[in-house]
Parts: sequence; C-alpha cells; structure tokens
Amino acid sequence: MIVAVYTTIGAEEMARIVSAFDVGALVSAKGIAEGVSNSNWLIETEGTGNGPLRFILTMYESRVDAADLPFFLGLLDHLAAKGCPVPRTIHDRDNRAFGLHEGKALALIEFLPGVSVSDPTPQQAKAVGAALAKVHLAAESYQASRANGMDLEAWKGLFGDCGREGLASIHPALGQTIADELVYLEANWPADLPRGVIHADLFPDNVLLRGDEVSGLIDFYFACTDIIAYDVAVTHAAWCFSTDGQRFDPALSRALLAGYQAVRPLSSEELAALPILARGAAMRFIATRAYDWLHTPGDALVTRKDPMAFARRLAFYAEPGNAGLFADGL
Repeated sequence: MIVAVYTTIGAEEMARIVSAFDVGALVSAKGIAEGVSNSNWLIETEGTGNGPLRFILTMYESRVDAADLPFFLGLLDHLAAKGCPVPRTIHDRDNRAFGLHEGKALALIEFLPGVSVSDPTPQQAKAVGAALAKVHLAAESYQASRANGMDLEAWKGLFGDCGREGLASIHPALGQTIADELVYLEANWPADLPRGVIHADLFPDNVLLRGDEVSGLIDFYFACTDIIAYDVAVTHAAWCFSTDGQRFDPALSRALLAGYQAVRPLSSEELAALPILARGAAMRFIATRAYDWLHTPGDALVTRKDPMAFARRLAFYAEPGNAGLFADGL
C-alpha cells in the first residue's frame, strides 16, 4: 500500500490515476508527511522517452474547496509563464488541470529541484523576499480573484471550534490571549492598503533553495486576493524566528525586507501597517495550528505543529518596543 497524509491509495489504483496523464508508467509513489491540509505523494514515472520524470500528486482534503482549484492551478501556470520559480500544472490527456478520485479532487504538479531549509541564512532570506515581490508584481495581471478563506472571521470560527477547554489544554492563558487580540485586531485592521493576489503561507518548507537562490515557491493553496503587505508580514513571521518562536533574528528580518523592497518598494502606509499585519499573521497560524492540534486524526501521517510557537511571535509583535522593527530594518 502507498500511504499519504490522510488518504490511502493502493498501488494499482495509483498507477491508474497516473495513467490519465501523458507522463509514462508509474515507477514509484511515496507519501509526503510534511503536508497538513492535503495529501501529497512524490511520484516517479518512466517518462515519455527522455528518462524518468518526477512530479507531486496532491489530493485536496478538508481545507481546499475543489471550486477554488481553477484559481490556484491557473495562478501557478500564470506565474510560471511570467518567469517566477513556481511549478507548472500537468494537464491530463483531456487537458484538465485536475480530476476526481472517490469524490476528492487531485492534481499532478511539476517537481522542482531544491531543498527547504530549517536554518536560513540572511542571503537566503533576502532571495525569498525578492522572489515574493516578483510574485506580487507578476500576479498583477492575473485576472482571477479569490477571497481569503483564512481571514479574521475564519480565525474566530476556528477558535470557536477549539473551545475554551481545548485552548486551555494547549496553554492555560491561550484562550484569554486570543480573545483580547481578536478585539484589538477587529478594531484596528487596515482597510485601505494595496490589494492583490498573495501566497499567504510562504513558510520555509514552501520554498525550495539551491544554495542562496530560490528554485521553487510551492503550495499556493491558501493563495487569495488580500492586502499585499499582509503577505510580507506572514513571510516575516514564518522566516525571522526560531521554529519554536522563542528567538527573533534581526539579521533575517533586515535581509528579507531588503530583498522585497529592492523589487517592490513598500509604501509608507504599508510599512506603518506591518506591525499590526504581523500580529494578524501570528493569529492566523495560532488558529489553524490550534485547530489541527485538537482535531488531526490519530492515524494521520502528519506532524502536528505547536500553536504556542506563533503565540510567542504574537507576543513579540504586540510588544510596543518592537513596533519599529520593520522601519528600523530597512
């Protein structure tokens, strides 16, 4: 049997799925445990005459609506055509970008070389900032749009599904911290900043690097139309702290922001809003991590991620003495 994160597919059935694409016969399929929202396999096929080929097969689970797939997959092809380092979608023999398996949508995506880093250098962070800015500029001509399904209202819903007792089981003070922060963010969230298509989830494991160069930006399945500077804040929260959120790295912060600014300079209004946008970014990942911490099936091949790692980031961003770090880092 071939095991993925949430869904199990037998070898014969996997071969049948892959045969719908003009990529050669299936050689191997390996479940990828890093995914949280989808089931993913690393696929190798015989290819079609130039040697073996590798792909990522994704089955979309609870957080991805199949109705959104034309937006996500079309965005990949649009950005790839604009020269951004993103994977192309592989259309099947009927030119469809995705299909269905037992009621769940699935797609085959180009495999890109490179590795994800857990301890990035400033040069790598600078390259990531520049790559993110290039995506924002390239996406300006993408005609489709999608509302952010992980906005403040969604955070409220996820926290409500966790319940006070569930949040207290993660940390006794977490429920009150969340309640207070939701009130603050709802009252202060910026309304008039530039908007566009954003990645919204650019963690180190969604970036492939070859040395100091970005070779791939992947996992666009939270991409949406929202405040562009919010994407900068999400990426800052994801890249500029130790994994557990205990340590902030000012060198990574400066490099990431400098890389972004060199390609798409932030306006004074965007810079001024980054502290609150970063607090929102921290809350977004507390919400999804807390929900997953309490609701991930026990037999799922997935590593749950600690919500407190982002509660610590939230505390850092909310500290008045840190409000100037974005401007100071430039």
